[in-house]
Amino acid sequence: MSTQTVELDEQTKDIIKATVPVLQQQGSEITKRFYQLMLTNHPELKNLFNQTNQRRGAQPKALANTVYAAAANIDHLEEIVPHVMQIAHKHKSLNVQPEHYPIVGKYLLLAMKDVLGEVANDDVIDAWEKAYYVIADLFINVEKELYNKTLQSSGGWEGFRNFKVTKKVIESEVITSFYLVPEDGLPFPSYQPGQYITVKADIDGEPYTHLRQYSLSCAPDEGYYRISVKREDENEQGPAGIVSTYLHEKINEGSILPISAPAGDFILDQQDHRPLILISGGVGMTPMMSMLETVIKEQPERQVIFIHAAKSENYHALKERVATITSSNNHVTSYTIYNHPKDTDRCDKKGYIDAEWVSSILPTSDATCYICGPKGFMRTTYVSLKKSHVAEKDIHFEIFGPAESITA
Repeated sequence: MSTQTVELDEQTKDIIKATVPVLQQQGSEITKRFYQLMLTNHPELKNLFNQTNQRRGAQPKALANTVYAAAANIDHLEEIVPHVMQIAHKHKSLNVQPEHYPIVGKYLLLAMKDVLGEVANDDVIDAWEKAYYVIADLFINVEKELYNKTLQSSGGWEGFRNFKVTKKVIESEVITSFYLVPEDGLPFPSYQPGQYITVKADIDGEPYTHLRQYSLSCAPDEGYYRISVKREDENEQGPAGIVSTYLHEKINEGSILPISAPAGDFILDQQDHRPLILISGGVGMTPMMSMLETVIKEQPERQVIFIHAAKSENYHALKERVATITSSNNHVTSYTIYNHPKDTDRCDKKGYIDAEWVSSILPTSDATCYICGPKGFMRTTYVSLKKSHVAEKDIHFEIFGPAESITA
């Protein structure tokens, strides 16, 4: 199979569009089978995929959504460029390379044959092979630009570079911060507030390398990178987080962590001077802290509303830092929501975020809003902002893990 760009003819496009209803019905089944086939035949690629997301079905669902979006927009692939850009940043962070795409294409087509049976006849498979490589070429070109941009920045690198932990700070019962500087002492690039890095973890007893993405939780150009990591304990949703547990229990000051260069398109628009609304739940605070720390330095006159939801005060990370920023900056107001507070906890709202409360504290609907946290929290927040007449274009969000929508 070649990765050369192929111009799609109308017959091919018609076949692709005709398969859209099938993908809506069986897309997740196809992509689940794809991962089974590919990872069985290329187990080394398990290094690139979060196996927890595989078990929970999140990764197949995300791939199915991407394939569906491409098929539905096959006449106007430029419509999916924002979606491509988001995924391309993740691919860059994971060090995905052009040679991976033919492998993906091979097993995606085999999975379609397996799941669809007679529906996936030779014409359908031929059309999808052509379409796949047009879509793959779009990803490869976007990712190439991202790799080149990083390499051209001061101290930029491709792949993974060793960083030393200079400080480890317990922020709450479940969140710990790690301060990172290059082991080689050489320059390292700045980043946009809201971006993330990938940590490469080679853990004793684990057959494969684990890669996890963590948002940078401080302003750029502080002389270090900081990540604030939630320890994912075993619960009804699944087992304990392998990498988060490893970082909390095994990584200390002086430890070395290989990391990728910063990536991500969930970033603060510093050209916007309207009121800024930052809303986070749990460890979703991390990119918001980077944005907050940045805006008080770069846009000290900009009005900021900072809202954070946590289980209780014991689970509220970086609380003192936010309080210090709020008391020191007249344009910053912060609110705290606890859903299971102790009697001694102090907060602005008990329970959960809701539309009525959001409307009561918003200074204006003409504001730009950033949301990060658990999916259910973000869906509720998104609806609350819409009911408060905030324009959809002004609501930005990031989901930890495979991309999906919170607006459906």
